[in-house]
Amino acid sequence: MKKIVLTTIFLCIVNAVCAQNGTSAENAFVPGEWLQFRVHYGIFNASYASMEVRETTLNGKPVFHVVGKGRTTGLARLFFKVEDNYESYFDKKNGRPYRFIRQIDEGGYTKDMEINFDYSTNQAVVNNKKHHRTTTIPIHKDIQDLISAVYYLRNHYKAENLSVGDETELDLLFDDDKTFKFKLKFLGKEVLKTKFGKISCIKFRPYVQAGRVFKEKGSLTLWVSDDENKLPMRIKADLRVGSIKADLEAFRGLKHQFKVVVD
Repeated sequence: MKKIVLTTIFLCIVNAVCAQNGTSAENAFVPGEWLQFRVHYGIFNASYASMEVRETTLNGKPVFHVVGKGRTTGLARLFFKVEDNYESYFDKKNGRPYRFIRQIDEGGYTKDMEINFDYSTNQAVVNNKKHHRTTTIPIHKDIQDLISAVYYLRNHYKAENLSVGDETELDLLFDDDKTFKFKLKFLGKEVLKTKFGKISCIKFRPYVQAGRVFKEKGSLTLWVSDDENKLPMRIKADLRVGSIKADLEAFRGLKHQFKVVVD
């Protein structure tokens, strides 16, 4: 599970929402929204991951402050300890990220970095605190970090504009060396059985690099609620060793009504 617990969830969510087109007249979320995911690795209830929307000011600008956390629990924690913290500060109007924080400890693999985005110079300053190294990376106005992209794109799509087989790409910056391009394919719609009942979902296939972690580039599948909330409901991944699944376990503070399919 090394390096995939919370990062995999965020990458899948980002890819899913970026496949969609159009714009929403208002935010799909509000401050106070909190989502929790239960992550299973094989037969183990391996960890929990959460995302919470807050609001604050940064350098005099009103911003959303989203905090994502992940940690292993129970028996899995005895074998593989995970403590992850992700934070993003992004503009309340246009969704552009101003600051991104990534602090992770996954079985001894650690990162501690802060990225500050400067759109007046089209540069991002990356402070790698673990290695005491600062780098500057060129950016463009549509760049997103790993978390800001989730919320920006929740406001910028219409499911009715999708056709099966549609693919899309998105540029992200969440590490200290370069931007990353992600692609996924829209697979169609499906009614998913969840702990909340049957949920109408949009299904996607994010493409990843096959190798040490993932079995093949099409190893990931994600389901997003087909409603105004656009909530990630389930993520599944086939790994080189075993499989991982994350389900939406709990939520509060949704802006829109959570819809369950009634038979």
